[in-house]
Amino acid sequence: MFYFMLFLFNKSGIIFNYLYLLSMAHILKTLNSWFWWENIWMPVNVTWAHFVDRDGLVFPKPHQLYATIPYAFILLIIRFFSERYVAIPLAKALGIKNVRRVKPQPNPVLESYFRECSKHPSQSEIQGLAKKCNCTVRLVEKWFRRRRNLEIPTVLRKFQEAFWRFSFYLTSSIAGFIFLYDTLLPSQYWYYMAEISFYWSLLFTLGIDNKRKDFLAHVVHHLAAIGLMSGSWCGNYVRLGTLVMFVHDTADFWLEAAKMFNYARWEKTCNMLFIIFSIAFFITRIILFPFWILRATLYQPTYYSTTPVIAYFLFNGQLLILQGLHLYWGYLIFKILRRFIFLKDLKDDRSDEEEEDSVTDNEEEPAKNGNKNGCGSSKHLLNSSHH
Repeated sequence: MFYFMLFLFNKSGIIFNYLYLLSMAHILKTLNSWFWWENIWMPVNVTWAHFVDRDGLVFPKPHQLYATIPYAFILLIIRFFSERYVAIPLAKALGIKNVRRVKPQPNPVLESYFRECSKHPSQSEIQGLAKKCNCTVRLVEKWFRRRRNLEIPTVLRKFQEAFWRFSFYLTSSIAGFIFLYDTLLPSQYWYYMAEISFYWSLLFTLGIDNKRKDFLAHVVHHLAAIGLMSGSWCGNYVRLGTLVMFVHDTADFWLEAAKMFNYARWEKTCNMLFIIFSIAFFITRIILFPFWILRATLYQPTYYSTTPVIAYFLFNGQLLILQGLHLYWGYLIFKILRRFIFLKDLKDDRSDEEEEDSVTDNEEEPAKNGNKNGCGSSKHLLNSSHH
């Protein structure tokens, strides 16, 4: 009887799982049919049947976008080797050294305060922490200074990231310029795959790349870029998508080149490249993008159809989000240029700078012996030398 009941239980479980899979398959099939509903993507009297390969004509296919995920991992592999075997030797040739940060000695009290309360404690808070840890104020100040520096990427790491982006944007700009004169799908395919895969790879590495104050803006930009490129590929708006990608890439490699020379402290070269980038940015993204591309996507479709499809609002909504980001970044660039013109200071407000660590450990004597928080006389709170 027991085995019979166990058999029925297992049988009912198999039937339940089978029904569950059937229901999920039905839901996915329904969602798929809704997503590819022709009224969303196509104008009146146009169906997906018009985009079936025929008579030597080849059209984009949505399933081809699946390849962008493995391509993104291939780009990450290429990035690893290029940063390691090209960017590092180039950085050394430009005089950039791999400075190893001094780690503060482990201190549970200060670490807890750093993570949970503030990375920049006030003077009164530092005095309170010094009493709690039985340390001098200067040692606590130095601990926080070194702990903050640990969260800022080294100059070499910043150079590696800038080199990778410069290499990709320069390559894609040259390729985009060539593909603008090539209407064949194979060239457009690889251009699209490379661009979408690149932005996927940037999303995958957001947690380890150099974080700036406009981090959220970059996330929105990458997602909007992927959505726009994927949507334009599925809807066969390939020509428009190629123009959008080309307009964006032609300014970006100038910025990354300026960053690389900035990290190498080649100030005159950096300033010249940043001015070129600023001119290219304002021409491509503040003038050409809204008055040429957005005009084509917002107004020209109304000449052919008085009833815009849903895709019209989806695509233009994302393009307007991009234009909003352009205006935001244009404002930041204008602030940097204004400071450069009047104060001769070309500094990127989005990045944190490493703080000077001028006070050595042997300049301070610990307050008391035998402290368990790492501030006692036998062990200084902080390491005593840079590596």
